[in-house]
Amino acid sequence: MKMFLISDNVDTQTGMRLAGVEGIVVHQREELRNALENTLKDKEIGIILLTEKFGREFPDIIDDVRLNNKLPLIIEIPDRHGTGRKADFITSYVNEAIGLKL
Repeated sequence: MKMFLISDNVDTQTGMRLAGVEGIVVHQREELRNALENTLKDKEIGIILLTEKFGREFPDIIDDVRLNNKLPLIIEIPDRHGTGRKADFITSYVNEAIGLKL
């Protein structure tokens, strides 16, 4: 299985290409939708890496793909500006998922 990057900036794409991950740079809503649709057609791709900006700006598109497809796995990664998440995002995520405070 292969990984594929959908990024909002060239720097992230360049870094991932150095690691052997092909990808595309998009900026607009429809470009993202088209990139995801084209990526879903390639059955060799098992993981789609998305920069976190897309998760913040277009959560409806990302959630739709996650809910309607078992594969590929979609993972949001920080871009060159760092993560937009709080320092304790993992603890918060677990608390929300299981309904208990850790």
